[in-house]
Amino acid sequence: MTWLRAVLDDMADDAPQVDLTERTIRARERRRRVAAPVVATASVVAVALAATAAVRLLPAEPDAAARPGTVTDLPARGVGPLSHAYATFCRPEDGEAPSGCVNGGWRVVTRDGKTYRVGQALRGGSSGLRTSPLAISRDGRKVAYYDAKAGTFAVRDLTSGAVLLAPTKVPRQWLGSIAQLLLSDDGRFVAFSKAPALKDPAMLFDMRERMVRFLPNDWDPIGLSPDGDTITLAKYAPKTRLQTISHLWRTSTAGNARTVDVTGHYQVGGLGPDGRTVVAVESVKVTGSGCVRSGGALVHLDRETGKVLRRVPVRGLSMTANFVHLRSWAGPQEITALATPFTCNESDDAPASSFDPPYAPFTAYAVNVETGKARKLATYTAQGFFELVLPGFPGTL
Repeated sequence: MTWLRAVLDDMADDAPQVDLTERTIRARERRRRVAAPVVATASVVAVALAATAAVRLLPAEPDAAARPGTVTDLPARGVGPLSHAYATFCRPEDGEAPSGCVNGGWRVVTRDGKTYRVGQALRGGSSGLRTSPLAISRDGRKVAYYDAKAGTFAVRDLTSGAVLLAPTKVPRQWLGSIAQLLLSDDGRFVAFSKAPALKDPAMLFDMRERMVRFLPNDWDPIGLSPDGDTITLAKYAPKTRLQTISHLWRTSTAGNARTVDVTGHYQVGGLGPDGRTVVAVESVKVTGSGCVRSGGALVHLDRETGKVLRRVPVRGLSMTANFVHLRSWAGPQEITALATPFTCNESDDAPASSFDPPYAPFTAYAVNVETGKARKLATYTAQGFFELVLPGFPGTL
């Protein structure tokens, strides 16, 4: 996720002679090494579950997508709601790639376990292309991605097969090193942002009315009002900041922006169902190392002032033994947290096995933001946080 690179960069000032950002980037580049120069590192993607009862619990091992003859391209229509999506990289440093693996491509998995390739989405590889970001609507019935043939972003209705294209072309070089999408619940609006802060604008598209509004670069979209008129964004370096832009479609400019600073380093989840609540996890540097881990509590932030309102200890999920990323909301009082065991490995020669085949497990929890009680939702398999997308929150790669 963009925040991770930013936090590491900012906290590196407190860790002499250790360039954490460059180390992180080099490690990921080695894991994604291909015949020609590889693409820049990707940002984490992950989003909330639409309905927990419908989520399929997947085994913590490579799924059927890694076996030959089991994966086809996404059908033109008639596809059921999605459970999640994951990206595949097929040139590991050690061992053999899965049979039939498409380098840098996206695969989507339906709630009943069917796996498909998203052949239309731009994929990275030896040509040096960025892989398209991808986002899934909260109900799992729509998917957004950069359409390689159309040269712009597309929203696809999986049931009907109808495809809406953004009203303007978006050159591939505008995707930057990290690109992120936010898809509204009804599929009408798509917010596109990227890092670094290039001169090319980030954008909000009204796919139905065929309109565009510019957004600031290098900010992560974390919430969008149902009418698309107000967007909330987060930034993580040199400090955590929150920005709300309103009246987006009432003027010819980017609307009215309000920005607040948050003291400390936090990773925020999706904006709450009330349109105001911001819940975060603190990023804490491990003493005597250059590693960053999650804090032990959920932190409530005031969107208007940036102040910490309260801290809620988490029960049922160890926040310090795991690296925890917050996603969108699983209910009125529950936020989704994606967790994997925390390890602190500062070596540039760290093995790639956890990112390249075989796949690794990532477990989603619903955490009550008032009581801190966590309940397990599902376990997914992917090559990393950076390659896993759940419904309802911005998708990145």
